[in-house]
Amino acid sequence: MIDDLYSARILTLAANMPHAGRLAAPQGSAEKVAKLCGSKIVVDVDLDAAGRVAGFAQDVQACALGQASAAVLGANVIGAGLDEISTARDQLAAMLKSGGPAPAGRFEDLAVLAPVKDYPARHASTLLAFEAAVAAVRQATTRTSGADAA
Repeated sequence: MIDDLYSARILTLAANMPHAGRLAAPQGSAEKVAKLCGSKIVVDVDLDAAGRVAGFAQDVQACALGQASAAVLGANVIGAGLDEISTARDQLAAMLKSGGPAPAGRFEDLAVLAPVKDYPARHASTLLAFEAAVAAVRQATTRTSGADAA
């Protein structure tokens, strides 16, 4: 069963992190930490005029599961809006916590993390990248909306 958790696909995703690092001057930035294991992810974003992610970077210090989730996020987040990222986060949480279906659409590769549902202690680290991305996009949206209103 532990072999399913750390499958070759999950380890490959974890080893190939898209958009690693930080943006120089992001519109939004968020840091999330999984208290149980200490995994930490910082996400930086820039949004286009329509509120979609145009620039993205992530500094990931997490276990292989958190890294795999962050890799799926990084590979697919450009062009996504807050609603799409939030929906993917919610679908991932439902898949892990209540056996719901895997996320659909651009984040469908998160299906590889379905075996994590049997390991509740790993749920927080697996969700971390999406939690940080949602928070960063919300911050960027608030900043750009405030700038437009001024």
